[in-house]
Amino acid sequence: MQPKGTAIRKRTQIASANRLMFIWVAGVSVVFGISLVVAIFLIQMLFFNERVLQAKNQTVSTLETDIKSVDPLQKNVNVLNTNSALESIKAKPDDEAVQVILDALPSDANSLALGASLQSKLLSGISGLTLDSLHLNPVVGIETLTGDGSSGVDSTTGASGSQNQITFSFSVSGDETALKQALVNLERSIRTINISSLKIESQGTKQSMTIQASAYYEPVRDVKITDKVIK
Repeated sequence: MQPKGTAIRKRTQIASANRLMFIWVAGVSVVFGISLVVAIFLIQMLFFNERVLQAKNQTVSTLETDIKSVDPLQKNVNVLNTNSALESIKAKPDDEAVQVILDALPSDANSLALGASLQSKLLSGISGLTLDSLHLNPVVGIETLTGDGSSGVDSTTGASGSQNQITFSFSVSGDETALKQALVNLERSIRTINISSLKIESQGTKQSMTIQASAYYEPVRDVKITDKVIK
């Protein structure tokens, strides 16, 4: 039988070895955990940097394409400014010919301006023609009715009307020549006018014509460089 002191020393050594093993296992676990967290962080940073580089490359590519498009666009505008057909229908002598294109497709839904053009230009000055009625429908989401019954543009909303169009109707009366000239004036207008309904009725020696139609506009497009947050 081993002496009692020897048995105690062995138990002490075993306990000490167990504590040392526990410390080593705990230490390795801590190091492994830290290493795993650092590895995950580095991988996330790697993917994040890759997304940033892709966004930068896409931006550079877009800018390069836009820069290459400037010269051809400027040349096309210069060619349009020499177009005799556009030159002949300018609203003002000092305007450039390309301004006619901008006038033909306004940037806002201004029903009142269209009504004024119909009343004072397209349907005015025709011998024997009488404008009986003219009604314009404010563009839903863009224009609002004011207290006096007129329409105004609501600048607080960015909504678009149906297909960016202004619908209107009018009724005129006169002889056959006058009605025909009214249709010719509509056809020659620099604004695109689409007639959806045309009705002609005879009233004795005169005839009346009722038209439902629509004109179009194109909202302003903002071209600018913006900041994009990559997450």
